[in-house]
Amino acid sequence: AFLSLVASVAAAVKPLMIKLESPWRDVEWTEEQKINLMKSISSYRPKSKEVTQARVLLLGPVSSGKSSFISSVQSVFNGRVTNQAMVGAFSTSFTKKLQSFKICVPSGGDPSGLVLCDIMGLGDGEMIGLTLHDILSVIKGHVPEGHKFSPGHPVTLSETVGYVKRPGLQEKIHCVAFVLNALKLQSYPKSLSSTFQQLREHISDLGVHQVALLTHIDQICTETAKDVTNVYQTAALLGMSSSYIVPVKNYSSELKVDVNTDVLLLSAVDHILQYANLYFQDHIPEEIFA
Repeated sequence: AFLSLVASVAAAVKPLMIKLESPWRDVEWTEEQKINLMKSISSYRPKSKEVTQARVLLLGPVSSGKSSFISSVQSVFNGRVTNQAMVGAFSTSFTKKLQSFKICVPSGGDPSGLVLCDIMGLGDGEMIGLTLHDILSVIKGHVPEGHKFSPGHPVTLSETVGYVKRPGLQEKIHCVAFVLNALKLQSYPKSLSSTFQQLREHISDLGVHQVALLTHIDQICTETAKDVTNVYQTAALLGMSSSYIVPVKNYSSELKVDVNTDVLLLSAVDHILQYANLYFQDHIPEEIFA
């Protein structure tokens, strides 16, 4: 169960300094691995004649790091720290509308076949400004790009400008990435857990695979703070050994990119693409695959 895995992470994440003898996940922290991952992500295209891009929706509480993740991934490809997605530092969600970001390849190359979609963050308690209905409408492909969410105006055919009445596979969401702040895992209210439970059940009913991105991992462990390559070699993170959960470190105050942080971010993107591909395998007949 997805939520039980998240709960196990919350129980395991503590600012410990215990270092394991060997990592619980093998990663090559090299420039060559970074380049290979960049090439793989840049050249990614869904293996289907119906779809040209995999749409991944980032869902998470306010200040979980959704927009920062998008900007950090783009920073890797730009070779410098940039802020493509607007990032807020407030108790309320900075993102108010549905925004889609293509992973742009420098030097005039074609964008990757991956699109990261950002929407309003989930507030404490009841969903503030973002209802379960609106989230599911996004996943089903009914919500047009740029739609601004409002608590008193749910997404409907009659009231939403640009409402997509009969969305095709191209408009739908193909994977959902829950973004969680490792620093706040133990302090998230129970009501938020209930919200995640409802989301997970409804999203699963739609046949959409889910993955969890755990941000701020460098701030919960001394060893990882000193060297991000210790992320898979620290006892504090053993609760994340499940394939559902992926640790990441977003760029925040840094001015330059770092190869190890880049590899961690790119590995997360590669992981997401694996789940997106599962959606296409489940929903597209074999005979129409390219």
